[in-house]
Amino acid sequence: MGDAALTPALALALALAWDRCFGEPRDAWHPVAWFGSVMRPVGSRLLGLGAVPAFVGGALAWSVCAILFAGLAWALEAHASRWPVWVSAPVIAIVLKPCLAWRMLREEVEAVGRELESGLGAGRERLSRLVSRDVSQLDEATVRESAIETLAENLNDSLIAPLFWFALLGLPGAVVYRVANTLDAMWGYRGPWEWAGKWSARADDVLSWLPARLSAVLLLPRPAAWRRLAKEASGTPSPNGGWPMGAMALRLGVRLRKPGAYALNERARSPDANDFGRALQVAEHAAWAVMALAVVACLARELVR
Repeated sequence: MGDAALTPALALALALAWDRCFGEPRDAWHPVAWFGSVMRPVGSRLLGLGAVPAFVGGALAWSVCAILFAGLAWALEAHASRWPVWVSAPVIAIVLKPCLAWRMLREEVEAVGRELESGLGAGRERLSRLVSRDVSQLDEATVRESAIETLAENLNDSLIAPLFWFALLGLPGAVVYRVANTLDAMWGYRGPWEWAGKWSARADDVLSWLPARLSAVLLLPRPAAWRRLAKEASGTPSPNGGWPMGAMALRLGVRLRKPGAYALNERARSPDANDFGRALQVAEHAAWAVMALAVVACLARELVR
Protein backbone atom coordinates (compact mmCIF):
# COMPACT_ATOMS: atom_id res chain seq x y z
CA MET A 1 0.00 0.00 0.00
CA GLY A 2 1.47 3.35 -1.05
CA ASP A 3 1.65 6.45 1.12
CA ALA A 4 -1.22 8.09 -0.79
CA ALA A 5 -3.48 5.17 0.08
CA LEU A 6 -2.86 5.84 3.77
CA THR A 7 -3.98 9.46 3.53
CA PRO A 8 -7.74 9.02 4.27
CA ALA A 9 -7.14 6.81 7.30
CA LEU A 10 -4.43 9.09 8.67
CA ALA A 11 -6.56 12.18 8.02
CA LEU A 12 -9.46 10.59 9.87
CA ALA A 13 -7.23 9.63 12.80
CA LEU A 14 -5.89 13.20 12.98
CA ALA A 15 -9.40 14.70 12.86
CA LEU A 16 -10.57 12.39 15.62
CA ALA A 17 -7.50 13.19 17.74
CA TRP A 18 -8.15 16.91 17.24
CA ASP A 19 -11.77 16.51 18.32
CA ARG A 20 -10.82 14.49 21.39
CA CYS A 21 -8.03 16.85 22.48
CA PHE A 22 -9.44 20.26 21.61
CA GLY A 23 -13.15 19.97 20.78
CA GLU A 24 -14.82 22.75 18.79
CA PRO A 25 -13.32 26.12 17.88
CA ARG A 26 -15.29 29.25 18.70
CA ASP A 27 -18.06 30.20 16.28
CA ALA A 28 -15.90 32.96 14.84
CA TRP A 29 -13.51 30.28 13.56
CA HIS A 30 -15.99 27.47 12.85
CA PRO A 31 -16.90 26.75 9.18
CA VAL A 32 -20.26 25.25 10.15
CA ALA A 33 -21.13 28.41 12.07
CA TRP A 34 -20.11 30.48 9.03
CA PHE A 35 -22.32 28.34 6.82
CA GLY A 36 -25.24 28.78 9.20
CA SER A 37 -24.78 32.55 9.20
CA VAL A 38 -24.82 32.65 5.39
CA MET A 39 -27.91 30.45 5.10
CA ARG A 40 -29.96 32.14 7.82
CA PRO A 41 -31.09 35.07 5.61
CA VAL A 42 -31.79 32.61 2.78
CA GLY A 43 -34.16 30.76 5.09
CA SER A 44 -35.83 34.02 6.11
CA ARG A 45 -36.53 34.80 2.46
CA LEU A 46 -37.98 31.33 1.88
CA LEU A 47 -40.39 31.77 4.81
CA GLY A 48 -42.02 34.68 3.03
CA LEU A 49 -42.96 32.59 -0.03
CA GLY A 50 -45.99 30.43 -0.78
CA ALA A 51 -45.90 26.65 -0.41
CA VAL A 52 -44.67 25.71 -3.89
CA PRO A 53 -42.08 28.51 -4.30
CA ALA A 54 -40.83 27.83 -0.75
CA PHE A 55 -40.40 24.12 -1.49
CA VAL A 56 -38.65 24.74 -4.81
CA GLY A 57 -36.46 27.43 -3.27
CA GLY A 58 -35.52 25.20 -0.35
CA ALA A 59 -34.68 22.33 -2.70
CA LEU A 60 -32.58 24.58 -4.95
CA ALA A 61 -30.71 26.14 -2.03
CA TRP A 62 -29.95 22.69 -0.60
CA SER A 63 -28.81 21.34 -3.97
CA VAL A 64 -26.56 24.30 -4.75
CA CYS A 65 -24.89 24.03 -1.34
CA ALA A 66 -24.43 20.27 -1.62
CA ILE A 67 -23.01 20.42 -5.15
CA LEU A 68 -20.74 23.37 -4.36
CA PHE A 69 -19.23 21.90 -1.20
CA ALA A 70 -19.00 18.38 -2.63
CA GLY A 71 -17.13 19.79 -5.62
CA LEU A 72 -14.72 21.74 -3.44
CA ALA A 73 -14.09 18.69 -1.24
CA TRP A 74 -13.53 16.47 -4.30
CA ALA A 75 -11.08 18.97 -5.80
CA LEU A 76 -9.16 19.16 -2.53
CA GLU A 77 -8.91 15.38 -2.29
CA ALA A 78 -7.83 15.10 -5.92
CA HIS A 79 -5.03 17.61 -5.44
CA ALA A 80 -4.05 16.19 -2.06
CA SER A 81 -3.55 12.74 -3.59
CA ARG A 82 -0.48 14.15 -5.35
CA TRP A 83 1.04 15.63 -2.19
CA PRO A 84 3.25 13.86 0.36
CA VAL A 85 1.14 12.10 2.97
CA TRP A 86 2.57 14.29 5.76
CA VAL A 87 1.00 17.29 3.97
CA SER A 88 -2.19 15.78 2.54
CA ALA A 89 -3.39 14.02 5.70
CA PRO A 90 -3.30 17.13 7.94
CA VAL A 91 -4.95 19.29 5.25
CA ILE A 92 -7.83 16.83 4.80
CA ALA A 93 -8.10 16.47 8.58
CA ILE A 94 -8.51 20.24 8.95
CA VAL A 95 -11.48 20.17 6.55
CA LEU A 96 -12.94 16.97 8.01
CA LYS A 97 -12.83 18.00 11.67
CA PRO A 98 -15.73 20.52 11.51
CA CYS A 99 -17.93 17.64 10.31
CA LEU A 100 -17.40 15.89 13.68
CA ALA A 101 -18.41 17.07 17.15
CA TRP A 102 -18.27 14.14 19.57
CA ARG A 103 -16.35 15.82 22.41
CA MET A 104 -18.68 18.82 22.48
CA LEU A 105 -21.77 16.58 22.59
CA ARG A 106 -20.36 14.46 25.41
CA GLU A 107 -19.34 17.48 27.47
CA GLU A 108 -22.69 19.24 27.01
CA VAL A 109 -24.61 16.16 28.13
CA GLU A 110 -22.27 15.68 31.09
CA ALA A 111 -22.93 19.31 32.04
CA VAL A 112 -26.68 18.66 32.18
CA GLY A 113 -26.06 15.90 34.71
CA ARG A 114 -23.82 18.12 36.85
CA GLU A 115 -26.22 21.06 36.78
CA LEU A 116 -29.17 18.81 37.61
CA GLU A 117 -27.39 17.81 40.82
CA SER A 118 -27.34 21.52 41.75
CA GLY A 119 -31.06 21.94 41.16
CA LEU A 120 -33.88 21.39 38.69
CA GLY A 121 -33.75 24.95 37.36
CA ALA A 122 -30.04 24.70 36.57
CA GLY A 123 -30.58 21.35 34.87
CA ARG A 124 -33.41 22.73 32.74
CA GLU A 125 -31.36 25.76 31.73
CA ARG A 126 -28.41 23.62 30.64
CA LEU A 127 -30.68 21.21 28.76
CA SER A 128 -32.19 24.14 26.83
CA ARG A 129 -28.81 24.51 25.10
CA LEU A 130 -29.18 21.00 23.67
CA VAL A 131 -32.85 20.64 22.70
CA SER A 132 -35.43 22.74 20.89
CA ARG A 133 -38.36 21.60 23.06
CA ASP A 134 -39.83 23.69 25.90
CA VAL A 135 -37.98 22.61 29.05
CA SER A 136 -39.84 24.85 31.51
CA GLN A 137 -42.33 22.13 32.52
CA LEU A 138 -39.91 19.19 32.66
CA ASP A 139 -39.32 17.50 35.99
CA GLU A 140 -36.01 15.96 37.06
CA ALA A 141 -36.83 12.62 35.44
CA THR A 142 -37.72 14.08 32.05
CA VAL A 143 -34.70 16.41 32.06
CA ARG A 144 -32.49 13.37 32.51
CA GLU A 145 -34.41 11.39 29.89
CA SER A 146 -34.19 14.25 27.38
CA ALA A 147 -30.43 14.54 27.86
CA ILE A 148 -29.90 10.80 27.34
CA GLU A 149 -32.11 10.90 24.24
CA THR A 150 -30.05 13.78 22.87
CA LEU A 151 -26.83 11.90 23.58
CA ALA A 152 -28.03 8.84 21.67
CA GLU A 153 -29.58 10.64 18.71
CA ASN A 154 -26.73 13.10 18.25
CA LEU A 155 -24.09 10.42 18.60
CA ASN A 156 -25.32 9.51 15.13
CA ASP A 157 -25.55 13.06 13.78
CA SER A 158 -22.30 14.32 15.31
CA LEU A 159 -20.04 11.31 14.81
CA ILE A 160 -21.34 8.07 13.31
CA ALA A 161 -23.05 9.45 10.20
CA PRO A 162 -20.19 11.74 9.09
CA LEU A 163 -17.71 8.91 9.69
CA PHE A 164 -19.93 6.53 7.71
CA TRP A 165 -20.06 8.84 4.71
CA PHE A 166 -16.34 9.68 4.92
CA ALA A 167 -15.46 5.99 4.96
CA LEU A 168 -17.79 5.35 2.01
CA LEU A 169 -17.27 8.41 -0.21
CA GLY A 170 -14.34 10.29 1.25
CA LEU A 171 -14.32 13.96 2.15
CA PRO A 172 -17.23 14.89 -0.20
CA GLY A 173 -19.44 12.38 1.61
CA ALA A 174 -18.71 13.82 5.06
CA VAL A 175 -19.09 17.41 3.87
CA VAL A 176 -22.42 16.82 2.13
CA TYR A 177 -23.73 15.06 5.21
CA ARG A 178 -22.76 18.02 7.40
CA VAL A 179 -24.43 20.43 4.96
CA ALA A 180 -27.60 18.31 5.00
CA ASN A 181 -27.67 17.92 8.76
CA THR A 182 -27.04 21.63 9.35
CA LEU A 183 -29.82 22.72 6.99
CA ASP A 184 -32.17 20.19 8.55
CA ALA A 185 -31.38 21.62 11.99
CA MET A 186 -32.10 25.13 10.68
CA TRP A 187 -35.07 24.53 8.39
CA GLY A 188 -36.40 21.01 8.90
CA TYR A 189 -39.40 21.80 11.09
CA ARG A 190 -43.15 21.72 10.73
CA GLY A 191 -45.30 24.81 11.13
CA PRO A 192 -43.93 27.87 9.31
CA TRP A 193 -41.03 25.81 7.92
CA GLU A 194 -43.24 23.02 6.57
CA TRP A 195 -42.55 23.72 2.89
CA ALA A 196 -39.30 25.71 2.95
CA GLY A 197 -37.60 22.99 5.00
CA LYS A 198 -39.26 19.87 3.58
CA TRP A 199 -36.47 19.04 1.12
CA SER A 200 -33.79 19.53 3.79
CA ALA A 201 -35.68 17.33 6.24
CA ARG A 202 -36.17 14.52 3.72
CA ALA A 203 -32.56 14.72 2.49
CA ASP A 204 -31.31 14.38 6.06
CA ASP A 205 -33.65 11.42 6.60
CA VAL A 206 -32.20 9.65 3.56
CA LEU A 207 -28.56 10.32 4.44
CA SER A 208 -29.08 9.34 8.08
CA TRP A 209 -31.05 6.14 7.39
CA LEU A 210 -28.18 3.63 7.36
CA PRO A 211 -25.96 5.41 9.92
CA ALA A 212 -28.85 5.59 12.42
CA ARG A 213 -29.28 1.83 12.27
CA LEU A 214 -25.54 1.33 12.59
CA SER A 215 -25.67 3.57 15.66
CA ALA A 216 -28.39 1.36 17.12
CA VAL A 217 -26.35 -1.79 16.55
CA LEU A 218 -23.31 -0.25 18.24
CA LEU A 219 -25.38 0.92 21.20
CA LEU A 220 -27.30 -2.35 21.52
CA PRO A 221 -25.06 -5.18 20.23
CA ARG A 222 -27.60 -7.91 21.07
CA PRO A 223 -29.30 -9.37 17.96
CA ALA A 224 -32.02 -10.93 20.11
CA ALA A 225 -33.21 -7.44 21.08
CA TRP A 226 -33.29 -5.95 17.58
CA ARG A 227 -36.86 -7.01 16.78
CA ARG A 228 -38.08 -5.23 19.88
CA LEU A 229 -35.87 -2.27 18.99
CA ALA A 230 -37.54 -1.98 15.58
CA LYS A 231 -40.93 -1.85 17.28
CA GLU A 232 -39.79 0.83 19.73
CA ALA A 233 -38.20 2.92 16.97
CA SER A 234 -41.41 2.87 14.92
CA GLY A 235 -43.17 4.79 17.70
CA THR A 236 -41.25 8.01 17.10
CA PRO A 237 -42.09 10.59 14.40
CA SER A 238 -38.58 10.44 12.93
CA PRO A 239 -37.68 7.50 10.65
CA ASN A 240 -34.19 7.53 12.16
CA GLY A 241 -34.05 9.13 15.60
CA GLY A 242 -35.94 6.32 17.30
CA TRP A 243 -33.25 3.78 16.46
CA PRO A 244 -30.33 5.10 18.54
CA MET A 245 -32.67 6.45 21.23
CA GLY A 246 -34.55 3.14 21.45
CA ALA A 247 -31.28 1.23 21.53
CA MET A 248 -30.06 3.34 24.44
CA ALA A 249 -33.34 2.88 26.32
CA LEU A 250 -33.20 -0.90 25.94
CA ARG A 251 -29.47 -1.09 26.72
CA LEU A 252 -29.95 0.80 29.98
CA GLY A 253 -33.31 -0.77 30.80
CA VAL A 254 -34.94 2.65 31.28
CA ARG A 255 -37.76 4.71 29.82
CA LEU A 256 -36.99 7.65 27.54
CA ARG A 257 -39.84 10.07 26.78
CA LYS A 258 -40.63 13.21 24.91
CA PRO A 259 -43.75 14.36 26.77
CA GLY A 260 -46.78 14.42 24.52
CA ALA A 261 -44.95 12.72 21.64
CA TYR A 262 -43.59 9.25 22.46
CA ALA A 263 -42.17 6.98 25.13
CA LEU A 264 -39.46 4.44 24.40
CA ASN A 265 -39.35 1.31 26.59
CA GLU A 266 -42.44 2.78 28.21
CA ARG A 267 -42.92 0.21 30.99
CA ALA A 268 -39.39 0.60 32.33
CA ARG A 269 -38.35 2.94 35.12
CA SER A 270 -37.07 6.46 34.61
CA PRO A 271 -33.26 6.78 34.58
CA ASP A 272 -31.45 7.87 37.74
CA ALA A 273 -28.07 9.55 38.14
CA ASN A 274 -26.28 6.20 37.88
CA ASP A 275 -28.03 5.47 34.58
CA PHE A 276 -26.91 8.88 33.33
CA GLY A 277 -23.30 7.88 33.86
CA ARG A 278 -23.91 4.50 32.25
CA ALA A 279 -25.40 6.20 29.19
CA LEU A 280 -22.27 8.30 28.74
CA GLN A 281 -20.13 5.19 29.08
CA VAL A 282 -22.20 3.23 26.54
CA ALA A 283 -22.02 6.12 24.07
CA GLU A 284 -18.25 6.43 24.59
CA HIS A 285 -17.75 2.73 23.83
CA ALA A 286 -19.87 3.05 20.69
CA ALA A 287 -17.85 6.11 19.65
CA TRP A 288 -14.54 4.25 20.00
CA ALA A 289 -15.98 1.30 18.06
CA VAL A 290 -17.14 3.42 15.12
CA MET A 291 -13.85 5.32 15.05
CA ALA A 292 -11.95 2.04 14.71
CA LEU A 293 -14.38 0.73 12.09
CA ALA A 294 -14.10 3.94 10.07
CA VAL A 295 -10.29 3.82 9.99
CA VAL A 296 -10.37 0.19 8.86
CA ALA A 297 -13.02 1.00 6.23
CA CYS A 298 -10.87 3.85 4.86
CA LEU A 299 -7.92 1.49 4.48
CA ALA A 300 -10.12 -1.14 2.83
CA ARG A 301 -11.57 1.43 0.40
CA GLU A 302 -8.11 2.41 -0.76
CA LEU A 303 -7.04 -1.24 -1.14
CA VAL A 304 -9.86 -2.07 -3.55
CA ARG A 305 -9.25 0.97 -5.79
